[in-house]
Amino acid sequence: MPRRSKDWNEGLAKDLKDQEFAREFIMGALEEGLSAQEALRKVILTYGLKEYSKKAKIPSSNISRALSSKHNPTLETLNRLLKPFGLRLVVAPLKSKAA
Repeated sequence: MPRRSKDWNEGLAKDLKDQEFAREFIMGALEEGLSAQEALRKVILTYGLKEYSKKAKIPSSNISRALSSKHNPTLETLNRLLKPFGLRLVVAPLKSKAA
């Protein structure tokens, strides 16, 4: 897989700081099959743990643990991390094809 240029990464990081863009990024990442934990990790790390900790009202150590691939965050934790973006995880029926 080719490496992305530094400019591309900086541009994406800048865009992810926009709440609306970040929301769309998270929803798109989930639709593409990325885990909620991984999608949140990408977005939250662009904000910085301490800054996001204040925004989400969750201690940065808890956020760090929730984003770690060694841990499996609860639905409640993921929803608390998604709340600043106006998002939450839900179970929904699959769209059925019209016959």
